[in-house]
Amino acid sequence: MTDISDLPEESGPAGGWGSLKGIARIYGESWPSPGALDTLRRQNKPGGFMCASCAFPKPANYHPFEFCENGAKATLWDLTSSRCTPAFWEDHSVAELRGWSDHDLESTGRLTAPLRYDAAIDRYAEIGWDEAFAGIADVLRGIEPDEAVFYASGHAGLEASYLYGLLARLHGTNNLPQSSNMCHETTSVGLKKVIGASVGTVIWEDLEATDCYFFFGQNPGSNSPRFLHPLKEAKDRGAKIVTFNPVREQGLVSFVNPQNLSDMVTGRETIISDQYHQLKAGGDIAAILGLCKVVIEADDRAQAEGLPRVLDVEFIAEHTTGMDAFIAHARSVPWPEIEAACGLTEAALRDAGQVYIEAERVIGVYGMGLTQHTHGSLNIAMLVNLLLLRGNIGRLGAGCCPVRGHSNVQGQRTVGIAEKTSLIPMDRLRALYDFEPPQKDGMNIVEAVEGLFEGKVKAFLCLGGNLLRAVPDQGRMEEAWPKQELTVIISTKLNRSHLFPGKAAYILPCLSRTERDSQTGGDQVVSVEDSFSMIHGSVGTRKPASEQLMSELAIVAGIAKALLPPHPKRDWEGWTGDYARVRDLIEATYPDDFKGFNQRLFEPGGFYRGIPAHDRIWETESGKAVVTTPDRLTSLGYDEQAGRYSLLTMRSNDQFNTTIYGYSDRFRGIEGTRDVLLMNEEDIAEAGFAKGDVMALVTDAEDGHPRRLGGLALIPFDLPRGTVGSYYPECNVLVPIDHHDTLSKTPAYKSVPVLVERDGG
Repeated sequence: MTDISDLPEESGPAGGWGSLKGIARIYGESWPSPGALDTLRRQNKPGGFMCASCAFPKPANYHPFEFCENGAKATLWDLTSSRCTPAFWEDHSVAELRGWSDHDLESTGRLTAPLRYDAAIDRYAEIGWDEAFAGIADVLRGIEPDEAVFYASGHAGLEASYLYGLLARLHGTNNLPQSSNMCHETTSVGLKKVIGASVGTVIWEDLEATDCYFFFGQNPGSNSPRFLHPLKEAKDRGAKIVTFNPVREQGLVSFVNPQNLSDMVTGRETIISDQYHQLKAGGDIAAILGLCKVVIEADDRAQAEGLPRVLDVEFIAEHTTGMDAFIAHARSVPWPEIEAACGLTEAALRDAGQVYIEAERVIGVYGMGLTQHTHGSLNIAMLVNLLLLRGNIGRLGAGCCPVRGHSNVQGQRTVGIAEKTSLIPMDRLRALYDFEPPQKDGMNIVEAVEGLFEGKVKAFLCLGGNLLRAVPDQGRMEEAWPKQELTVIISTKLNRSHLFPGKAAYILPCLSRTERDSQTGGDQVVSVEDSFSMIHGSVGTRKPASEQLMSELAIVAGIAKALLPPHPKRDWEGWTGDYARVRDLIEATYPDDFKGFNQRLFEPGGFYRGIPAHDRIWETESGKAVVTTPDRLTSLGYDEQAGRYSLLTMRSNDQFNTTIYGYSDRFRGIEGTRDVLLMNEEDIAEAGFAKGDVMALVTDAEDGHPRRLGGLALIPFDLPRGTVGSYYPECNVLVPIDHHDTLSKTPAYKSVPVLVERDGG
């Protein structure tokens, strides 16, 4: 075990020399192909390459370098000079590789040829593309369409994603879960319920005009570092930033701009958060109710004293429903109950509430710290309540800002990667492609995993990702996944999902977004949608890692041609040769969102597909924004009790989702290891433990399925009492598949009930 005696180390500000050192380390380890620096120069700029990491927006007025530390790492990781050729399997069996770390698996390099698993020798072997497509089609034809699942990871561009959804529906199923099912499905469902839009309401101009941010459960330093630039600009013009997070994340504490020579030379830091409130895991409902209570009490005093109202009463009357009941509820909840539920004092919440009252234009920002709870949808509804009190949605400088993860996770939903039939214009698909689309809702990720456990799901096709590693209940998944008739994974690198092959199993290697995509119609362009609903074209220019690689779109079309009968309205060959034709189809299917798609592809900053709630058009049943009266004070799905802790799973500064770039979580001072348990120092003492003890976490759920993760070095850490932290995806083995948001079924990775014990006695 790594020596942790000096951990946690002192962490410095986000950005600065630490950021440059992190990029340099990955450059040295991956030794990327020639031209990598030119790709970085063009990254996130009009006519350039759109980052394959997070979905943070790309500004029209871009910086000289429009990439962040994690974006650079993702690009260099893709452009590595290492290759995982078929010869690799001559020396390694699948069983052996199960003992490798996630980092070591991906470090083998880019996959170079299509592979099929051979159970007789427990290895993958090279196969021709046509033979692979035919084999996949044969298995799919032998099972019922609804026994197959077509999963998408959030990476593939709009063109490939649109055709992937079409392929699934032509085959006869709406089983099209997506990675958003594991992160922001709570947004898609919960936000839709209250404001009529399944995505955020802000655009770049709002960032430039706001005078206040309220952050809940979002970590820009690790998950969206380019966000730090508009935050710094906001601070420079006097804006206030208030943060609520159980973990003191360095990106919301201070930042040194690596693009400012003076700041780099002098080490001058920008202090990001004016207030930082470390609430208990699951305490956001109570904390936000406290903020609302402060605003409502201030309005009551204003009325009593004949002063201007604090609430935006005209906005509330015209645009909301349910406000009176919520205000009455907020008045009735005693402060001690709020304090106990969130772990913050009344005084702290009053300080934060006063900042909200004094601000003219507020943006509410949130991430998976709100969405990944048993009552995550209520978290989001409460944040919307707070914004609605003073009309902070639908005007310049104000709004609701969920920060999405994967680079096209939002866009894939927009073009039809969705299991719910109500989200799909089936009439247009019927007219365009001359078929009767399936009308039954498909399965989301939780339902698909449950189907695997029950033996109802017999095939999984994955358009990217490392699904087996990303989902809850990993131990049960590893048992169920190989029992399938078919597993197909479209990938750029080796990952753990490849190591539990189905009865027929294929790895199909694809181009990365950085690489030149040459088809019969010439070099092709793909497109993505960012978190602000802006559409961008992306041009890959680097030489492909192998001549045998196919694009994601070409692979989807290849499977479709092998599986489906020919039809004059389904020109898979022609669509592969010219992606502009696919964009025409997307425009025909979604004309309001994609008007003039091909002509607008390279507009600086992207072209806006429009969100009605941004213009105060509420597509809800009432036609108004819905104010929600909460029926509880925490988002936990369990009671707090002695000996039970709430585990929040975390990502390090050296990873993106399940991709582990290395073992340096410099913002938290954790170096050289991921096998750690972070715990409040008082909790450690009370339990009789000591720093460096080797610990195990045991899920506190009585469902007949024991779940345990051991080998974790105990480290005292600045966390609220009762809250412990450890890394995702390693902790997924602890999360029951039925531990999810009640409305959206998003897994509750941020509040898992666990017991803490010494490992091995």
